[in-house]
Amino acid sequence: MSKEKKKSTHKIRWMLIPYDMFVLAVSSVLVLAMASGGKAMGTALILRHTLLFAASSFFFRFIFRIYSLVWRYGGIQSYMRLMISDFVSFGVYFLLARLLNLSGMLQVRMLAFVLTYLILSMGMRMTYRYAYKYGNNDTFLGRILVFLLRVFGHIDSKHFDVNRKIRIAILGAGRVGVALAGEFLGNKDSLYEPVCFIDISKNKVGREILGIRVYVEDETIQSRLTDIGVQQIVFTVTGQNHAKKVELYDRYRSMGFKVMNYESPQLEDAESKPQLREFSVEELLFRKQQFVVDEKTITYYKNKVILITGGGGSIGSELCRQIASMSPKQLIVLDIYENGAYDIQQELRIKYTNKLDLRVEICSITDKKALDSIFGQYQPQIVINAAAHKHVPLMEHNCIEAIENNVFGCKNVIDCCEEFGAERFMMVSTDKAVNPTNVMGATKRMCEMMVQSASTTGKVKYSSTRFGNVLGSAGSVIPLFKRQIEQGGPVTVTDKRITRYFMTIPEASQLVLASGAMAKNGDLFVLDMGQPVKIFELAQSMIRLMGAPDVEIVETGLRPGEKLYEELLVKTEELGKTENSKIFIEHDKPLSKQDIDNKIGVLMDVCETGDNDKAKEALRTVVPTFVRPEEVNN
Repeated sequence: MSKEKKKSTHKIRWMLIPYDMFVLAVSSVLVLAMASGGKAMGTALILRHTLLFAASSFFFRFIFRIYSLVWRYGGIQSYMRLMISDFVSFGVYFLLARLLNLSGMLQVRMLAFVLTYLILSMGMRMTYRYAYKYGNNDTFLGRILVFLLRVFGHIDSKHFDVNRKIRIAILGAGRVGVALAGEFLGNKDSLYEPVCFIDISKNKVGREILGIRVYVEDETIQSRLTDIGVQQIVFTVTGQNHAKKVELYDRYRSMGFKVMNYESPQLEDAESKPQLREFSVEELLFRKQQFVVDEKTITYYKNKVILITGGGGSIGSELCRQIASMSPKQLIVLDIYENGAYDIQQELRIKYTNKLDLRVEICSITDKKALDSIFGQYQPQIVINAAAHKHVPLMEHNCIEAIENNVFGCKNVIDCCEEFGAERFMMVSTDKAVNPTNVMGATKRMCEMMVQSASTTGKVKYSSTRFGNVLGSAGSVIPLFKRQIEQGGPVTVTDKRITRYFMTIPEASQLVLASGAMAKNGDLFVLDMGQPVKIFELAQSMIRLMGAPDVEIVETGLRPGEKLYEELLVKTEELGKTENSKIFIEHDKPLSKQDIDNKIGVLMDVCETGDNDKAKEALRTVVPTFVRPEEVNN
């Protein structure tokens, strides 16, 4: 604390003593001198009682450190301490009066004297606290409060500069909304000034909470908010229907207000902090993400050595974040892309400092010799293979690279798991592996078959987890549409009929970890992605929510290998349930090791030719479900 601040605090603390003396004098006059009833008291006796109680009261107020409290933020604990201090001082005062034989006053009057002093002392402090909190209101009462604080509290006028505060209306007068308002009102340095609540509860509308008016959410709300100078609307309603939230967002945005979202800290996360931020397009377009990690999942990964390939990618880095929070024995991030690996390394180092044993290795999964060295050094117990080329159009023109990285790379990781005694291998797959129409999907389907086959012959427990598009991942449609809208359009969609499944990155990652923790050997998990979304309607909604109604949507035609729709299951009639309602098992008969080796041999031979077209045709022969897109789209 600076010297100036110490001096200010010291001055305000000692200034309370003359104010308390004044209150004591007033109490003495009201109760001892002016009150009727009982026998009259002489001036000398009144003075003795006043001085005796003053000595007792101030002594115990110092003992209980009443003058060390910062009353502008005083809560119930501060007032309870004051009450206890004065009740103790009353007991001592009463005993001393008897010992000193100060007769001439009824015991009831002595108690009334002490209670009057206590009530006036508390009232003075409450008035000060109220004035400090609400003195920045640009009203007649607010100006009076500011004047009183300047004169009696020596509070500088800069604390009440109403122009520096952003005037907000809090949507929702429930527990979260009231807590947020209290936080802003109790913090003189806050940039926000809550000026009203908005709610639909009949029990709250028209009343005041923390001195703030509660308005009803109806057709008159815009004029009311405009009259009191509201600049921003803050959502604090929890558990609200998603469609209703979007409707309210649209409504207040159309009124010209900036709309913010308040995220209160999660009880189970001690490190989380409240956040006031703008709504993301993702959370307005899609249902609220669901978190599925439970104690069983956390226990499974705790104290384990875990290696994640592709750990610097969108899914891989989120897997690293989730696992880091589960107290692993060691976490190894493996990636060929050094920038992504570096970013997640720095993020986790800052968050966990020395609490996490984190290692980063720059290596391609196609380099078997380098993989052998890394597996030999760390001896991972759990291996999650998230490394893959995933961009559909790019892989159509680079078929050999897709096969070498996705298929041969996956085989290398499987082989290392067997050679170095890993306990569990988990592969991140995709809905594009179901009846694939493109090279990327076909390579991932080949990987699924390899993993299932390995589960029948190897010592490691194997599983794969399949899900759809991930919101916010590198190269996904949402960031693309955002850039196009921000640049004035047009927004490009390949076909108005296209539908896709979407899930948030944390949601997908947690489901991958949950499925891996519950997996039996050879399981192929399918995640519940909800309802598919029409990409054309997604573009329309983004244009509307981003406030750019003039942006045009242009169809560009289907890209090579692109489906009109994606499927999550190969054989839906054989879908199995798990203990988690969001995770299902797709039953598929595994191929023999000989069959898989033959297929890999075919792919290796064709890749040696360097001919992408031949490689694609060879991929069709080894992945029987790989069909041409026109067969599915038609």
